[in-house]
This record gives sequence, structure tokens and C-alpha cells, in this order.
Amino acid sequence: MKEGIVVKSTGSWYLVLLEDHSILKCRIVGKFKINGFKLTNPVGVGDLVRLEIEQSNNEEEINGIIKEIMPRQNYIVRQSPRQQHHLHLLAANVDQAILLTTIKEPNLKQGFIDRFLLMTEPQNIPTYIVFNKSDLLDNSDMEVFESMKKIYESIGYEVLLVSAFDQNSLLALNNILKDKNTFLCGQSGVGKSTLINSIQPHLEIKTEEISEYSGKGQHTTTFAEMHILSFGGKIIDSPGIKSLSFNNLSQQDVAHNFREIFEAASECKYGDCLHRNEPKCKVKELVNEGKIDVNRYINYLQILDEIESQNYWELHTDM
Repeated sequence: MKEGIVVKSTGSWYLVLLEDHSILKCRIVGKFKINGFKLTNPVGVGDLVRLEIEQSNNEEEINGIIKEIMPRQNYIVRQSPRQQHHLHLLAANVDQAILLTTIKEPNLKQGFIDRFLLMTEPQNIPTYIVFNKSDLLDNSDMEVFESMKKIYESIGYEVLLVSAFDQNSLLALNNILKDKNTFLCGQSGVGKSTLINSIQPHLEIKTEEISEYSGKGQHTTTFAEMHILSFGGKIIDSPGIKSLSFNNLSQQDVAHNFREIFEAASECKYGDCLHRNEPKCKVKELVNEGKIDVNRYINYLQILDEIESQNYWELHTDM
């Protein structure tokens, strides 16, 4: 059998980079799961696989069949947006992740930042929060950025401000990307494709403007794909994501993966405190004192409510 790395996923077919640097179009056989959850796309970009050459009636067309997925160093998953009880595999075997976001065009959504971190934190994947389109920001926008930077750097995340048209910020981003396998993600319209083209112009990734009608971004990346960087390293570019939900996490998982909440929880009265209405809760005390960001806390509570509601309906549907 041959071995390779998946460099593009279209849902039904996968492009695999082989050891001889050739690329083979492959399909899969069998069913695959992660922690008991069914996957809408069993193989992700970054997966190391073993495959067999598939015989074809067309002698010019050589395809492969993926027979085995090698053990993963880590993976990034979310709840499938189309099948509630399935997971969607976004990437595997990454060294780090970059969340690309914006203050404006489209407008900042802090809740999305917190949800993204909830995908990478359980897998201990180092994550950078990169605010794009610095060239569009006025003084009041910069105040918002500085506020976000203070919040997330205080809990251990590195925060950058970049623009596809600012060579100094691109150089800083290149230094982060160099010799690393990086998962790059963001909501539609934050400028992923434009930024990648600025870093590696030869890739010529299709870009599209923000919709003037909705103020929202348009999807330009249709499928997850890995790009090789000329200065060393790889980027896994994912399609723009509109929302994130978590059917694979418990409420305690959420509490354990909001860094500042987990750190403060050791001083709560109850070991299983979820920091909602429990007495003598250290987390709520710190929120009231302004030492834990109130919007982070509100986002945390909203995710707890979603998981609780989902578990309720699953329980009563199965009865």
C-alpha cells in the first residue's frame, strides 16, 4: 500500500499527496467515527492515510482507495451544520491554528472567537487570534481592538493585527506560519483568501467582496485545502464558517476549556460548579469584579444552555 497526506477534501473525493510528490484522487470505503460520533466527512485535510491503487477501465485515469487512516496527533471538529448528531472534521495533525477575524467588514463577533477557541482548546492546539483589515480601522475601531487584545492576551492567547496591504504585519504573520502546519479559519468575508494571496501570490485563490446588501461575507473557499508555503510550512484553508455548535462536548468540558473560568473554578465551593446560580462561586465573583470579561462569561453561559437544551431533546426523543 502507498502512504500520503490528504491535501484537499471535497466530501466524496480526496486529493492525496504521495511520497513521490504526485497527487492521487481517492475515495474511501467503510465507516469511521471519532469518540463514537459519526462523521459527515470521515477523512480530513492533514490526515495521513494508506491507500491502494484502484483499477479503472480508463487506463489514463488512476485513482486510489483509502484503506486506513493513521493515528491522529490531534484533530479539529465541530457539530455538523446539516446533521445534528454527526461531527464535521475540519482538519487533522496541525501544529497550530489561526482564527482570522475582523473589527469591521464584517463586524466583530466575539461569540465566534470564543466558540472557535472551544474547538482547539480541548486538543491543546496553540491558537492565534488575528484581526484582519487593519487598514479599515479608525480610532474608535482601534479602541475595540485594544480591548479584545487585552482580554485574550490576559488568558494566554497571542493577538495580532494585520492587513493584506501592510508588509510589516505580513512579515509578522509569515514568522508564525514558517515551518508549521497551520489550520486557518474564519467567518465568511474576513479576508482569508486575500490574505493568503498576499502571503503567497502564486496560489491565486479566488476572492470576493463583502455583500453590500447584507454586509456579510460571501463563501469563496468551497472545500478545505492544504497549501504549501514557499518559505516553509503549510496552511490548511477551510471554507468560511457561519456558526459553531458542539454536540461532542459536555457542560463540564465547556467549563474546563474556558481558561480563566477553569483557573478560577478551584476556588468555588462545589467541585462540579458550572458557575451559573451556585452559591459561593468564585467565577461569578470575578465577573462581578470585572476580572473575568463579562461578554466571555455570557458566551460561556449561552453554550451551556445550548448543550443542556440539546441533551434534553435527545433524551426525550429517545424515550
